[in-house]
Amino acid sequence: MPNEQQMTVSPPRPDASWIDENVRALSASPTLAINELSNRLRREGRTIYKLGLGQSPFPVPEHVVEALKASAHENDYLPVRGLPELRVAVAAHHRATQGLDLTPEDILIGPGSKELMFLTQLVLDAELFVPSPSWVSYVPQARLARRSATWIPTRREEHWHLMPNALAAALERAEAGPKLLILNSPSNPNGFRIDRDVLEGLASVAREHRIVVIADEIYGQLDHEGCVDSIATFYPEGTIVSSGLSKWCSAGGWRLGTFAIAPQLRWLLDALSIVASETFSAVNAPVQHAAVTAFRGGPAIDDYLRHTRAILRALGTRCAAMLRAGGALVEAPHGGFYLFPDFTPHAAALSARGVRSSSELCRRLLDETGVATLPGSAFGRPDDELTLRLSYVDFDGAAAVAGARHQGVASVNDAFLDAYCARVLEAITLMARWVA
Repeated sequence: MPNEQQMTVSPPRPDASWIDENVRALSASPTLAINELSNRLRREGRTIYKLGLGQSPFPVPEHVVEALKASAHENDYLPVRGLPELRVAVAAHHRATQGLDLTPEDILIGPGSKELMFLTQLVLDAELFVPSPSWVSYVPQARLARRSATWIPTRREEHWHLMPNALAAALERAEAGPKLLILNSPSNPNGFRIDRDVLEGLASVAREHRIVVIADEIYGQLDHEGCVDSIATFYPEGTIVSSGLSKWCSAGGWRLGTFAIAPQLRWLLDALSIVASETFSAVNAPVQHAAVTAFRGGPAIDDYLRHTRAILRALGTRCAAMLRAGGALVEAPHGGFYLFPDFTPHAAALSARGVRSSSELCRRLLDETGVATLPGSAFGRPDDELTLRLSYVDFDGAAAVAGARHQGVASVNDAFLDAYCARVLEAITLMARWVA
C-alpha cells in the first residue's frame, strides 16, 4: 500500500469554473446580441424589423472608400499612438469644429472607441460614474476592469440629462479616490444633446472634484443641427474627447476610434499607449490611411453630412410623433438615430396582458410584432419602468441619400420618408398599435 507521501492528487480538469468571476457574471452585449438574434430569426423566415443595433444605415462616403482601396497595400505596423498624418487630421478636426487647443501629440488612435474606453477603465484605478440611462457597455467594462460603478439617476422631464446638482451629490457621497465620469452627447439611448448651460455646470462640478471626464461624442457629427458643444470647451484640462468613424462616417465595421486627450492628462495618454502596445499593437494600416481623408473633411464630407442629418432629423421627428400619438412619452431627438420612449401611460393595460417590465415589453414586441428593440433596463433604468430604446435605422440608406441628393434636402418630408424609410415607419406603427 502506498504511504500518504506517495499519494498524488490529480489536477482539476479545465472547465467553466476557470473563467474569471467578473466575466461569468456578464452576458453578451445586448446591442450585439439583439442584432445576432434578429439576423437568425430573419434566416428562419420571420419578418423582423431591426431596431435593436445602433448601426448607421448609410454607406461610407465614396471618396473615403476609394482612399481605403488605394491604401490596401499598406502592410506595416504603424506607431502605437496612430499614423502621424491621421493624428494631425484628428487634432485639426477638433480645433476646427470645437475650438479645442489640441496637437497631434494629444491624439490616440484605437480599434474603436469602445476599446479605448475599456483600456481607460483598465488603466485608471477609478470609480466610474454614468448617468442612467447610458450606453450598455460602460458599466460592464468597469466590472471587467474590477472597478466600481455608480449610476446617477436622471429624469425624462429633463431630457434624461445628468444635472450638475445630481453629479455633485453623487461625488460627495462617494468614497475618496480617483473618479471617472463618462458623458455621452448626443446620447445613446435617447438622442438628446446636453444643453450648453448644463455642460457648463457639469464642468464646474468636475473641476471642483478634479475628476477625469470622457466626453463620448461618437454621435457628435450626427447632431441634426450640426451643434458641436462639448464639456471639453468648459473643462479642457480634465476631458478626453472620444470619437471615431463608426457613426457619422458609417464605418462601424472598420473599427477605428480616436481619443483627444487634454495635454494636462499626458500621463494618462502615456499609460494608455503602454497598454495598447501590449494588447492591440496598432490599428490596421489601410483603415488609418483612409481615415485621414475622412477627418480632413471638405465639401464632399459636408455634403454627405448635410443629407444624412436631414434624413435622420425628419425620420426621428416623425417616429417620435407617431409614438406620442400612440400614447408614449417621447420627444424628437437632437442627434444620432435613437428614441427612448416611455410606455408608462399604458402600464395598467400592459400589466393586464402580463407585461410589467421593460425586458418583458421588448420580448413580447419581438415575439408578437417582429419589432426588435432593447429594454431600458439594459441602459441602467429600473426594469419595472416601461422604457425601451429603438434605433430607427432599418432602411436602405444608400437609396435614401441618393434620393435626397437628387431631389434636394428640402424634399426630405413625409412623402420622402414614405418612399425611402417605409420599414421603419411600419415598425413604429406596429409598436404603437400593439402597445395601445
